[in-house]
Amino acid sequence: MQQSPRRRGLRTAVALTTIAAITAFAAARVSASDHQDTPEVELNARMDINDVYAFPGSSADRIVLVMTTSSPIAGSNAAFDPNLLYQFKIDNSGDAVEDRVIQVTFEGTTPGAQRFTLRGPVAPAMTGTASMLASGGPVVRGTVGAPVSGDNGIQVFTGLRADPFVIDLEQFFNIVPDRRPSTGPLAGPATPTATAFRTPGVDFLRPFNTLAIVVELPKALLQSSTAADASFGVWSTISR
Repeated sequence: MQQSPRRRGLRTAVALTTIAAITAFAAARVSASDHQDTPEVELNARMDINDVYAFPGSSADRIVLVMTTSSPIAGSNAAFDPNLLYQFKIDNSGDAVEDRVIQVTFEGTTPGAQRFTLRGPVAPAMTGTASMLASGGPVVRGTVGAPVSGDNGIQVFTGLRADPFVIDLEQFFNIVPDRRPSTGPLAGPATPTATAFRTPGVDFLRPFNTLAIVVELPKALLQSSTAADASFGVWSTISR
């Protein structure tokens, strides 16, 4: 039975943050970045999805899915939130509804000592804004910070990595000041003071890290067809 979305925990969850879908191995591709997109995730950085990536794996029949969260992180003292459910969602029928999910949960709160459990890919018990922890399907367990190989050709890494996203954030807030934080070193006037990014470009996030979930697996585990032109969409959610 579906529980109230206000209840905390991993049995059911309401999606708090969703990154734009990426159509993998199709003619049309859509991509987006989603750093700190709402006031709620600014209060809890572990609920914030930064970016989602899908790119070819180590062989032609494999794919790599990546979700990053919690940027910007200064240093290495950061851990995933064990009260959150991190998910990749896959639509392989073209209706923008997930047909497969890959779910990742964490145990413990000490950086460098956390454990993770990956469930899936598996058909979801619920779709859309409600989620339920999967039962059945492949399961991979391991320690955060170390690569792990599981059954069905699934390989997983979770842990701290340099944020691959590039932006001149200081100048961005000069162009779009309504996104500027109210306190801190990047706080400033509420009116635009620039109309374009600086030349040469400035990589503001270069010194910072992010928490990453990386999954490499056979494409066949995500597809509904073995046709050469088979495609699927990928997006991610973080829920509680």
